Amino acid sequence: MDPYEIFDDQLLKEKIREELNRQNGILLAHNYQRAEIQEIADFGGDSLGLSQEAASTEAEVIVFCGVHFMAETAAILSPQKTVLLPRREAGCPMADMVDVEGLLRIKEEHPDAAVVCYVNTSAAVKAESDICCTSANAVRVVNSLEGANKIIFIPDKNLGMYVSRFTDKEVVLWEGFCPTHHRLSAGEVKEVLGEHPQARFVAHPECRPEVLELADHICSTSGIYKYAGEVDARELVIGTEMGVLYRLQLENRDKRFYRSSNDMICPNMKLITLQDVLYSLLHRVHAITVPEEIRVRAEKAIDGMLAVPRER
Repeated sequence: MDPYEIFDDQLLKEKIREELNRQNGILLAHNYQRAEIQEIADFGGDSLGLSQEAASTEAEVIVFCGVHFMAETAAILSPQKTVLLPRREAGCPMADMVDVEGLLRIKEEHPDAAVVCYVNTSAAVKAESDICCTSANAVRVVNSLEGANKIIFIPDKNLGMYVSRFTDKEVVLWEGFCPTHHRLSAGEVKEVLGEHPQARFVAHPECRPEVLELADHICSTSGIYKYAGEVDARELVIGTEMGVLYRLQLENRDKRFYRSSNDMICPNMKLITLQDVLYSLLHRVHAITVPEEIRVRAEKAIDGMLAVPRER
């Protein structure tokens, strides 16, 4: 039996905050986490943004409520800090769809290609890549690679296909995908839009191409928050994991948000509970580290991405 199951949520939240203060720690929560986790986080956001927050703070302990590759990224950027992932088994199926051996094989098949690696990958895969990207900057990263006319894009084929619309470079796709976004169908979206004809549909580029064709706007998770706050529509259908609804509703109380499907739930992102956070903090379990030889090379790929000018 979990010794903290007898605590109610409010007591758990109080004890977590007390322990964070005692250990000089911060709590990071990805946008897809449970609402109660997001509520008490010091910072919420996407995986890279959270890792950058971790690196910029004076905190000694980073509790990363997300999945394994995210905690690894924080460890890459903050090697001197303790990074805790409250549930070690919280992984990412898409990140698991590419490994170093497979990447080396495709690099041999396309020796003239540069490897653009989505941040949703392991540290070891990042170390074998030329540069990282996020869903927000993937197009700019690909187009920034001077002299590289061919790109191996790993591991998300849907994001890669989206990027290929906006570049003259040849894009070699890896056959990976996010199961949560990939299972959203155009039929489901049409059904929801039919029920809410005044709504705008905003979709994440990890969705299938036929779903993106229906979108009024396509953007990353952070872009969805920005779009929702700026668009004049009062109703929006959201084409990404349902965890974003917590912050969307919090920040836009005058607007209505609808799920594009009731299946837009990432089970891995929902694994971490308040009990897990407290247990991890109290016992310092599930610390994530990256071997230095891999960390240095992976950090180079991340730094290359960070050097790409931001969109104005």
